[in-house]
Amino acid sequence: MISLIVAYSKNRVIGSNGKIPWKIEGEQGRFRELTTGNTVIMGRKTFEEIGRPLPNRKTIVVSTTKNFDTENCKTARSLKEAIELAGQEDIFISGGQKLYEEALPLVEKMYITEVELDCPGDVFFPIFDDSLFSKEIDARYDGKIPFTYVTYTRK
Repeated sequence: MISLIVAYSKNRVIGSNGKIPWKIEGEQGRFRELTTGNTVIMGRKTFEEIGRPLPNRKTIVVSTTKNFDTENCKTARSLKEAIELAGQEDIFISGGQKLYEEALPLVEKMYITEVELDCPGDVFFPIFDDSLFSKEIDARYDGKIPFTYVTYTRK
């Protein structure tokens, strides 16, 4: 199954100056829970922000300029090649903007964390046709910066 996983603000920001523009305790727990034991596909800039392959996951980095082949980390030159490298494993596309845009027509599920914050940024999650998906609110967390876990499943 091909899924994507993302956290974005009310104004769809996913990044600012190469960083996630918020720090919310516990917000990344769902990412870890869903992706552990599976394949994560990400773009070069996203990988470089993290700085290393994610533990207990196969990481495939999409890049035409650099090579990141190490244990549990491979490089593909395109999203198509990355999906082929993953084989029959469950795939989670985890950014950035360009990869999300390319993946939207392919994904069966979208695991979205909606962060209740308007913030400046330079990288955005693309607008998608939500009529193509059923929406389920999985959990809402209140706090200094509230957030909601939402799952979209293609109809």
